[in-house]
Amino acid sequence: MELVSVDDIWSASADITGQVLRTPLMRAPWDAELWLKAESLQPVGSFKLRGATHAVARLTAEQRSAGVVTHSSGNHGLALAHAATAAGVPCRVVVPEGAPAAKVDRIRAYGVEVVTVPPPRRGAAAQQIATETGAVLVPPFDDRRIIAGQGTIGLEIVADLPDVDVVLVPVGGGGLSSGVATAVRALRPTAAVIGVEPELAADTRDSLAAGSVVSWGEERTYRTCADGLRLPPSELTLAHLLARLDGIVTVTEDEIRAALSRLVRDARLVVEPSAAVAVAARLFRRAELPTGRTAAVVTGGNVEPAVLAAALAD
Repeated sequence: MELVSVDDIWSASADITGQVLRTPLMRAPWDAELWLKAESLQPVGSFKLRGATHAVARLTAEQRSAGVVTHSSGNHGLALAHAATAAGVPCRVVVPEGAPAAKVDRIRAYGVEVVTVPPPRRGAAAQQIATETGAVLVPPFDDRRIIAGQGTIGLEIVADLPDVDVVLVPVGGGGLSSGVATAVRALRPTAAVIGVEPELAADTRDSLAAGSVVSWGEERTYRTCADGLRLPPSELTLAHLLARLDGIVTVTEDEIRAALSRLVRDARLVVEPSAAVAVAARLFRRAELPTGRTAAVVTGGNVEPAVLAAALAD
């Protein structure tokens, strides 16, 4: 299987320049060796805009006319709706029942078609729409264009912190971690890229141990509050992670909520639970991590007000 290269990521960087925010790498006020890559500041509130913008940029004229379709719990759908609308490309988004209303409402605000299905059916439903309409399927992570787009975060981390020793990156389907690991390994080979996922959705930990995709099933992973990290890796993303990820750790629900609170209170960043897992690893799993200058990817800020209020009340 051909893996995404750093050259692919540089090409993605050229495609998204001027359309995606080059987010700051901020010093964490409570930790002298921790920097925060604040992707929650993107116009759509998450890193997903990078991959979606790159994917839309690579469409042919015929594909643009047919439009795009995806399935998403919110952030990727929101990003693709934004990128497609900006490019004048028709867009449909399949969302699972129970997806955060704050994200789904923002997707609808772009005027795109939203289709709601039971969680296990979302991938099949998106594929069916693509087959019936001719729309181009843009998956949330199982796609070389998406991996390359998300990998631009790695380019920026190394540019802003050339002596970075550790990069902590949340892991769900694995598109972000695949891209970041590819970029960092190419530009800063001595740095370790460590994945972080919830204990209640540790598909990737088990997949890495088995050497093949292990899926817990969404009925089981829906227990975690980190709704963006409930899917297992694909064969494509797992191949990247097996080759390029240096390790993985898991964090508990209480640790995720505590990290969310710390980010809001002390870093003044509004974040969602999925975005807090990398910081949770630094706060509560430090003994399991390599030492040194650490960058944590803070992936998004599209959080339900009730979830945010509950985390801050603890």
